[in-house]
Amino acid sequence: MKRGFYTIMAAQFFSSLADNALLIAAMALLISMQAPGWMTPLLKLFFALSYVLLAAYVGAFADALPKGKVMFITNLIKVGGCALMFFHVHPLIAYALVGFGAAAYSPAKYGILTELLPAEKLVAANGWIEGLTVSSIILGTVLGGSLIDPRVSAALLNFDFPLIDFSINTPTEAALCVITALYVLAALFNLRIPDTGARYEHQKPNPIKLIADFGHCFSTLWRDKLGQISLAVTTLFWGAGATLQFIVLKWAGESLGLPLNKAAILQGVVAIGIAIGAVAAARFVPLKKSLSVMPLGVAMGLVVTTMIFVHNVVIAYPLLILVGALAGFFVVPMNALLQHRGHVLMSAGHSIAVQNFNENLSVLIMLGLYALMVSLDLHVKTVIVLFGLFVAGTMLLVMKRHAANQKEFDSLALIGEHKH
Repeated sequence: MKRGFYTIMAAQFFSSLADNALLIAAMALLISMQAPGWMTPLLKLFFALSYVLLAAYVGAFADALPKGKVMFITNLIKVGGCALMFFHVHPLIAYALVGFGAAAYSPAKYGILTELLPAEKLVAANGWIEGLTVSSIILGTVLGGSLIDPRVSAALLNFDFPLIDFSINTPTEAALCVITALYVLAALFNLRIPDTGARYEHQKPNPIKLIADFGHCFSTLWRDKLGQISLAVTTLFWGAGATLQFIVLKWAGESLGLPLNKAAILQGVVAIGIAIGAVAAARFVPLKKSLSVMPLGVAMGLVVTTMIFVHNVVIAYPLLILVGALAGFFVVPMNALLQHRGHVLMSAGHSIAVQNFNENLSVLIMLGLYALMVSLDLHVKTVIVLFGLFVAGTMLLVMKRHAANQKEFDSLALIGEHKH
């Protein structure tokens, strides 16, 4: 890998670490406000909303400037969202601003990979990026859980800088200071990301034309025989993954009797599995074989349903690692294939923006349905079974669609095609 790739990895790690720690801190803040239970999944929904609403614009923004500069600017927006929470703005609004920054950050983060690396290295690059991102999810959720722990927050509140009074008086404020420091560290790495030299045609400032361009890119990817399959899989994965985060927290509380700070660790356990699967995929699955991993998506959905039989933390750990490993192994090759087809058919920033739009629309819909099920007081075991069967069934439909495409012509021959 080129040296700039490792700088990108470091920037992504610390930014994602802060995002996930902030999510746990925001959840704790909602609990302290005695907010209703259905409001908790809305944190992620508000975060994902920007990915959908701004999809037509963030791709153009990512292609208008060098990607490192875009990542630096958007990381500062995340700091602004963290600051809003510090100044007692409602957590949903504050975390929505963080989502705004993340939505603009993502096309640059993934788009730069196609500028920096050849197609044959994209699976490996995605494996490392996803593995590192998942590591940041593990550490971020654990860090967030630790920062809201009474003993840790007490130690932070007792810490004073000489001659300076920062007026930090609550555990949440102490946690937000640590999280802000992580965003600042990510920004420093953003400044060190090299300029790849990639330049695109002048981006249209007219918002109507930007929407029209986005619509063209959207239809292009969905019409492409490889793009539609990989886009369908990644769309399902991210919607399911966001929902699984909250299902695991609720399941840990009701079936395992764990408080939020310890339940957050179980999210990290799933993430360990995803990291293992992602790195294994990077090692063993070449881009040409990326579509062969789809049956693992069906397996993941079925394995999730077995959570209803588990009431012991010792058994929960290996089960959640297995769920994560299956997810990581099948999504990384599909993500790399989608990036490759997007790069071939259009610009890097625009293709990632289309991907983000679809994936986060899935997040909004699935989290909305989950919030509805929580408001209807459905038992967590019922939710788990419905969720697992939905994932398995949808993956079977995608596999059937791919088989039908192959009967028309060998779409696999398009893998490795040069940019149009």
